[in-house]
Amino acid sequence: MDAHLEKLWNTLEKVDDHAVTVRAWGGKLAGVLAAGGRLLACGNGGSAAEAQHLTAELVGRFRDDRQPYAAIPLHGDGSSFTAIVNDFGADEVYARQVRAHGRPGDVLVCLSTSGGSRNVLAAAAAAQESGLVAWAMTGPAPNPLAELCDEAVAVPGETATVQEVHLALIHLLCDALEEAL
Repeated sequence: MDAHLEKLWNTLEKVDDHAVTVRAWGGKLAGVLAAGGRLLACGNGGSAAEAQHLTAELVGRFRDDRQPYAAIPLHGDGSSFTAIVNDFGADEVYARQVRAHGRPGDVLVCLSTSGGSRNVLAAAAAAQESGLVAWAMTGPAPNPLAELCDEAVAVPGETATVQEVHLALIHLLCDALEEAL
């Protein structure tokens, strides 16, 4: 087996126990969205792309045709993003949007391979202050983001492998959500 694929395979085996957690998140998220709540998602770089992938699956569809659900990738509004960075600094770029768009009971999904991105940590803190549920998908634990969020799934390994596993977990979350709906 190719060395890259072997790392991925071995890491997937290590996180298999987290499938129960992610499936539970899907059930909880189904209840939030069905009741008119929303999902906010954030991350940097590849994690931002995965946050956007998650929200696209919910606004569009994952497997089945169904109604669209409110899901916002917090990096997706370029004008707000740049205005916030300009006026308040990069550390506030997601937290300010959590305060603007999040309502008590909504869910924030934080993606970070390091678990230490200051702007993602600030978003999780803003979620806690605003009454949102905060879930994290991170790289190796312990890390500050996993400790700050209500629940976390920490994936061991290097950045590329962590990101690949995060995408598999995102699809698992979507699958569980659609099953619950």
